[in-house]
Amino acid sequence: MKIKTTDLCDEHIQNLKIAKPGIFRDYGGKKDFYGLINTVKCLEDNSFVRKALEEPGEGKVLVIDGGASYNCALLGDMLGELAIKNKWNGIIVNGCIRDSAELSQLGLGVKALATHPLKSKKENKGEENIKVNFAGIDFAPGEFVYCDEDGIVVSADKYF
Repeated sequence: MKIKTTDLCDEHIQNLKIAKPGIFRDYGGKKDFYGLINTVKCLEDNSFVRKALEEPGEGKVLVIDGGASYNCALLGDMLGELAIKNKWNGIIVNGCIRDSAELSQLGLGVKALATHPLKSKKENKGEENIKVNFAGIDFAPGEFVYCDEDGIVVSADKYF
């Protein structure tokens, strides 16, 4: 089913939080995706990202608050392939990704701020499944995120 954030806004605006526009770019092979929010908060260390993506992800979207850092990438092709293997619907990165050409070939939704060739640290620092805030809205575990080329919206309600 194709997600249309415009239709969700037309029909359910009273129940939606809308991320500020123009912040994220699409890098994955899927441009529209949605799912139950799981979160990771980490700064320039993707250890918790890997840990999350090793878990079953069917029906889920991993939301990574990387502090909007442009110093390194928190996601690359190997973690993208791991996400596919474990059936994640998509990943939103408030930070950078790498291996963008490879990620664009995967059947995975990926939104991020930019690309960066440098991989992150591996010091096992971060937090998981906590409320994070970026792009002007909260992303809370247990809520649902809906993404397409027009934007990102979050709701406590499941629409699909």
